[in-house]
Amino acid sequence: MDVKWLDWAKQLQSISQAGLTYSKDVYDIERFKMIRNISVEILSQHTEIDQTVIKDLFANETGYATPKVDVRAVVFNNNKILMVKENGDGKWALPGGWGDIGLSPSEVAVKEVEEESGYDVKATKLISIFDKKDHQHPPSPYHVYKMFIQCEIIGGQAQEGIETSAVDFFAEDELPELSVARNTEKQIKLAFKHLDHPDELAYFD
Repeated sequence: MDVKWLDWAKQLQSISQAGLTYSKDVYDIERFKMIRNISVEILSQHTEIDQTVIKDLFANETGYATPKVDVRAVVFNNNKILMVKENGDGKWALPGGWGDIGLSPSEVAVKEVEEESGYDVKATKLISIFDKKDHQHPPSPYHVYKMFIQCEIIGGQAQEGIETSAVDFFAEDELPELSVARNTEKQIKLAFKHLDHPDELAYFD
């Protein structure tokens, strides 16, 4: 999505975060704090989120700013795709979540499927790496790469988790209301394309 104010706010946050990490001069540090405050004001003005919340969110980020990684598992059964109903917004998403330190992307996918749906799976194929800002997701304060990894069921049974209230499989033409912060219809359609064409190359960007 082309949301320029969001791009500017995130770029200012990235600049300020790097400056606060590497600068030694007290005057430069003060200037980078001012830049961070400007980015907070921009986000607060356009999202109606309290500035204190945004400032705390940014203050927890240290070191050189890099994109966050979100991993989604694509699991098919009888030509239907596995989805879970998110407690947060009551809508449906592929099992997944933030990448975990110490786990590979495929290990995260396997873990998230078990925790959110009850199924045991093994990762088989990388379907895509999306840059979240280039797809129809709601605005986000973070720059996020979204990895979709196809998995195969090897055991377990449907069971909701701590963050999910339902588990089900859906045909391509019968998709439920999607949690678009997590996945879009276009991305789900791309996953089905890999089901129909196993030799399809991974999509990126």
